[in-house]
Amino acid sequence: MTSISTLPTVACVVITKNEEGNIQDCLRSVQWVDEVIVVDAESRDRTADLARACGAKVSVRPWPGFGPQKNFGMAQASSEWILILDADERVTEELRGDIRTCVERWAPGSSLAYRIPRRNYFYGAWVRWAGVYPDYQVRLFRRGAGQYNNVAVHENLVVDGDIGTLAGHIDHFTERHIRDHFRKFGLYTTLAAQEKAKSVHNVTAADLLIRPLVVFLKTFLLKQGFRDGIRGFIVCTFASMYTFVKYAKLWTMTGRVIPHPDAR
Repeated sequence: MTSISTLPTVACVVITKNEEGNIQDCLRSVQWVDEVIVVDAESRDRTADLARACGAKVSVRPWPGFGPQKNFGMAQASSEWILILDADERVTEELRGDIRTCVERWAPGSSLAYRIPRRNYFYGAWVRWAGVYPDYQVRLFRRGAGQYNNVAVHENLVVDGDIGTLAGHIDHFTERHIRDHFRKFGLYTTLAAQEKAKSVHNVTAADLLIRPLVVFLKTFLLKQGFRDGIRGFIVCTFASMYTFVKYAKLWTMTGRVIPHPDAR
């Protein structure tokens, strides 16, 4: 009697909020997975409808934070493996092959999760320097092997076991235009300041003057952002601005704001 081998199953989980311009290309890049789960944070556009049209299982729920939203999506998966993507990311053919090989050859004692290099595209081109590559992201893991922590921004997957590395890339189409930086700037700097306020209770002039300068010099010179030309210069400048605005907002959170004389 011939035994029938069953290939390991893979689920892709994507969290969204007003991503109608990205979601279809994202989901098309993972048509090969066994299940697609989209958790939408009450988008005001067609994100949820477009995801359903691509065959995704869509849940619409209020926004609880990055980590909890991803954990909810992971809990909806029944596959043996989970791949996490953002709506502005794409799985390359190279990565698809790596993932299939990885999960099919996996055996007890192997890594429970895998980090994946990410290519970040700014203004239509891949930026290779300034510290933004290889930008490893832990995105593939066995179901139940990890959970996201609950920090305000830049959440991490906490894995109970070894983490391996794949060679194939995720392509990340982040800021396509200069205006995209400002669209994210307000929210992300506020969340970063709130997270920082949990451990830092005093902001000095050095934080506002020196830290942004150090970030620019580190990314533009030490990490050779200049090698990406004008794009590299702009990316490094925004990184510096991000640091300044984060600490400026933290300064207001620590009670350093001087009230207006007419305030009651």
